[in-house]
Amino acid sequence: MMYEGKRILIIEDDQEISRLLSVILEKANMEPVAAYSGTEGLLQIQNNMFDLILLDLMLPGKSGEELIGEIREMSSVPIIVISAKVDIENKVQVLKMGADDYITKPFHQEEVMARVEVQLRKANTQPEQSAEIGWRELKMNTEKRSVKLKEKELQLTIAEFDILTYFMNNPERALSKKEIYESIWKGTYYGDDNTISVHVSNLRKKISEITTEEYIKTIWGVGFMLT
Repeated sequence: MMYEGKRILIIEDDQEISRLLSVILEKANMEPVAAYSGTEGLLQIQNNMFDLILLDLMLPGKSGEELIGEIREMSSVPIIVISAKVDIENKVQVLKMGADDYITKPFHQEEVMARVEVQLRKANTQPEQSAEIGWRELKMNTEKRSVKLKEKELQLTIAEFDILTYFMNNPERALSKKEIYESIWKGTYYGDDNTISVHVSNLRKKISEITTEEYIKTIWGVGFMLT
């Protein structure tokens, strides 16, 4: 199988849910590793390499939100949050903090597997054409997955990097949220999904910390444009 042997860290304090997630991954010949608290999860991340993390938010020791911040200081490993928190505010918050996807409990096994495969596919996508892309004072290296603005490093999550790459390959072109989502996530876009808007908002914030110049323009009724 394409993702055979991938190591997935499950940080979930409910042992039944943790076991269910392990079974789902094992069916695809992946290697799940379980941690039952935020503290234990952080130790695993500090001492081992993982291809993806499945993360609950309500954890003993350290909360999932705390973990996302600490993980992003050391790694760009994909993070899928799996939580009983269903409010859109929670989803927006964790996506802004650096999570790549969000699944609400109770979940369908097929949905978990599909979203895991999407994140693994994104992480393993080989760069196309030239490794160097430039737009105005943005400089990107797709092989190193690095971005500089005015010679200052932009620290981006995997999702933010992929979205900015798509923008830089299509500058000065109005891109719909549907087009961006389906090109990057390779899945069906649902109109009420705020994923793209949250990641673009986070990109703008990081750019604004370096320059006051506008790079990503909102095209009302359509989506966004790199200008």
